Amino acid sequence: MNHIRNFCIIAHIDHGKSTIADRLLEYTNTIQITEGQMLDDMDLEKERGITIKSHAIQMEYEKDGTKYILNLIDTPGHVDFSYEVSRSIAACEGAILVVDATQGVQAQTISNLYMAIDHDLEIIPVINKIDMPAAHPDEVEDEIVELIGCKPEEIIRASGRTGEGISEILDAVVERIPAPKGDAEAPLQALIFDSVFNSFRGIIAYFKIQNGSIRKGDKVKFFNTGMEYDADEIGILKMDMVPRKELCTGEVGYIISGIKDAKEVKVGDTITHIERPCSEAISGFQEVKPMVFAGVYPIDPADYENLRASLEKLQLNDASLTFMPESSVALGFGFRCGFLGLLHMEIVQERLDREFNMDVITTVPNVSYMVYDKQGGVKEVHNPSGLPEVTMIDHIEEPYIKATIITDANYIGGIMKLCLDKRGELINQEYVSGNRVELHFYIPLGEIVIDFYDKLKSISKGYASFDYHIDSFRPSKLAKLDILLNGEPVDALSTLTHNDNAVTFGRRMCEKLKELIPRQQFDIAIQAAIGAKIIARETIKCVRKDVTAKCYGGDVSRKRKLLEKQKKGKKRMKQIGNVEVPQKAFLAVLKLD
Repeated sequence: MNHIRNFCIIAHIDHGKSTIADRLLEYTNTIQITEGQMLDDMDLEKERGITIKSHAIQMEYEKDGTKYILNLIDTPGHVDFSYEVSRSIAACEGAILVVDATQGVQAQTISNLYMAIDHDLEIIPVINKIDMPAAHPDEVEDEIVELIGCKPEEIIRASGRTGEGISEILDAVVERIPAPKGDAEAPLQALIFDSVFNSFRGIIAYFKIQNGSIRKGDKVKFFNTGMEYDADEIGILKMDMVPRKELCTGEVGYIISGIKDAKEVKVGDTITHIERPCSEAISGFQEVKPMVFAGVYPIDPADYENLRASLEKLQLNDASLTFMPESSVALGFGFRCGFLGLLHMEIVQERLDREFNMDVITTVPNVSYMVYDKQGGVKEVHNPSGLPEVTMIDHIEEPYIKATIITDANYIGGIMKLCLDKRGELINQEYVSGNRVELHFYIPLGEIVIDFYDKLKSISKGYASFDYHIDSFRPSKLAKLDILLNGEPVDALSTLTHNDNAVTFGRRMCEKLKELIPRQQFDIAIQAAIGAKIIARETIKCVRKDVTAKCYGGDVSRKRKLLEKQKKGKKRMKQIGNVEVPQKAFLAVLKLD
């Protein structure tokens, strides 16, 4: 056990974690590097150049004649995948904190660092990309010293591209990170930190053993669900799975026990033996809190059950996805899904399409509100259609976040204006070092859900980094904005919005829908309404057939007769005709600007 080291790599997005992981694997002869980012094995990760999933892999490293086993978990850097990071941190004793020498400390660096410190992890600071022409490692070193209070000589300077400093990182992992603590003789206690679905072998759970040991063929049970299984195969994770006879305390591995039902495996559960169970589950594992909710509906209603199965399988691999059934008048049966952010929502939609061939419609994302009625009751509402009658509502509370933005001092004005326009309150601002400023805001979560991140990046020319966590619920003046087509409300397009923004938002929605909905044989009225009050209207003119074309000359009453006949036909058509809203229209609401 003294020769095992479990560690993860944490950093802001695009600071070079996956490249450093590649170099570590190459240096320890674990794999041959044939292309960049070997651990990012999903097509989506390669296309977008981001890490979406944590990846565990075991390396062997020899130092002073002693062999060490190093279990590395490479983690994502984007704020939407921070739950992956929290799970990886729960399975480690140390973390390598990577900071880009050209960009310095950014918001996600700080947030991931605090998460690691909360779990008492040993931190090894590394400055990456020191070979770049724009690198300024001395300034970045000062920032890191100020951030974590270490000595300058403890910081390792490295380059993932040239391989400089990689051996120092491996030596530091062995010397500074403590070996896992645990009792090899105690009853088995293993924490499940991830799982995947395999269509041939069932569900494969990844775990880290805190106490005790597990052998192939043991009878085990999952503590929280109480389900019992045989350990058909156990082993360690290299690029592929390598079977082993036995795994001991402190090791990271996988278990295959022929589990078919996705509900039986919960990430954060504890595995123990049936004969000699542990007395309590491993604690300290946080529940996921979805931030953004959206309806996901199959395009073909017959695919409803397939969609449920696909979501369950996807949830195994991405524990931060939550879903529950719901139905909509316009779209039929579907699911209300909770995501950690807009990028996460986009990735889930892509993965449903690629991995499960599911064509889905996603409705406008929104957040959850607390609605207090006049009887003193409280109800959590995710969907505008779930709101009680206006006369019954006492007040509505919406979630506020505490946002941290780190940026160049030149962009403060634009960023302040953006946050204040989104009903934000400035808490404070501090100069981190040189020309860099850290701003703290309270902002309603509903305001940042749709386009905040994109705007922030364009205002700051890509320099601002953004991180947030939920702060509290506060009372707010919210209105339910309905979109009516020919007087019929389209529930998939209704949103909850702040009173001050309602009129402009309604007007923009009507204008956008006018562009997107195809013309019919009759006029279509698009209206935005709050309650019974119409606040905006656009009309899509009908496509008109010229019925008087065959009249040449003659009395005007002949033309009049044909036009009257056409008018009656159109009136009848309007009564029975319905308007088809294309999928583009549902998504257009996200990109109103």
